[in-house]
Amino acid sequence: MKNSAQLLLQEYQIDDLKLKNRVVMASLTRGRADNPGLVPTLLMAEYYAQRASAGLILSEGTWVNSKSIGFINVPGIYTQEQVEGWKLVTTAVHNKGGLIFSQLGHIGSATHPDLLNGELPAGPSAINPQTQSFTPEGFKDTLVPREFSVAEIKQTIQDYQQAAKNAKDAGFDGVEIHAQAGMLIPQFLSAATNQRSDAYGGSIENRARIVFEILDAVIGVWGSTRVAIKFTPVALSHVGIMKPDEETIPTFKYILKKLSDYNLAYLHIVAPAEDLTGTAVEVMQDDYFSHFRNNYSGRLMANFGFTQLSGNAILEEGKADLVSFGAPFIANPDLAERFTYGLPLAESDQNTYYAGGEKGYTDYPYANYKSESFSEY
Repeated sequence: MKNSAQLLLQEYQIDDLKLKNRVVMASLTRGRADNPGLVPTLLMAEYYAQRASAGLILSEGTWVNSKSIGFINVPGIYTQEQVEGWKLVTTAVHNKGGLIFSQLGHIGSATHPDLLNGELPAGPSAINPQTQSFTPEGFKDTLVPREFSVAEIKQTIQDYQQAAKNAKDAGFDGVEIHAQAGMLIPQFLSAATNQRSDAYGGSIENRARIVFEILDAVIGVWGSTRVAIKFTPVALSHVGIMKPDEETIPTFKYILKKLSDYNLAYLHIVAPAEDLTGTAVEVMQDDYFSHFRNNYSGRLMANFGFTQLSGNAILEEGKADLVSFGAPFIANPDLAERFTYGLPLAESDQNTYYAGGEKGYTDYPYANYKSESFSEY
């Protein structure tokens, strides 16, 4: 028996794009582009197509140029061969009635020469982000990068624009700019990693400049309602020295106010998994997503280890318009159907998250809906 009264299961309109439900598959690094060209494969096409009943699929973070790579076996979207590989994915998803956005990413200084043919990484400033990069030899500590020149910043923005064009050629339905913790954009936003004295450093407005220059470049390709951006505003761990500080809330208030004029497809916000007590952003502890709803007038997508129950609740409370799910989609390609029929979720094998071919990737089965009956979520 179906229960389609849940808000998670209701259709949602983003301008001219109709999502069949509000269950979004979040970007998940899976490390299956295990070829020298970092080209998407037929196996990846099968994986994404299996999950096409989501209202929207967000691709794994995808490199915008060869200098943006920060993790092994993650695909790019900067060569024609990669574009052809992504066409396999988008065609497979569309053939199953799904929608898919490409997530465009650059890891900046949080990478390693082992992933850059021996070249030293570049970042906003020559400051070690003090995190780790997953190389062919395993995790290695980051190094002191060289500082981007202004010309290189401009070229990087052009590379985002070209990646957006490539995503369009590959058949994606839109793009999401990957600005989560640890990536290039947060490195510019953080005073810990950005100590520039030019137009891209110093004030909040200057440090946030690259956000809007990238957005403008990508919107020039797609139009605003097919472009989104994803932030993890107050991440506490796994991001080295880029911790929340007294400028975090003012920075995001500035960004949110400016983003409100853009009419984006959505703003995607990830909540922290840790207690904020005692931090510079403690005020956000008890009602995190309301801070974004109250300061941003556009569509909001929330991500925070949601369950079916909590996902419906945040929609009912009006604090988000869409909910993205990450880990549950790994072992449950039919997550939306399981929510529809009130079925239990399968458990995933963490040993195969980032490697393993089809094992732990495309071999998770669908539930048997005919033999199950609905139970209240």
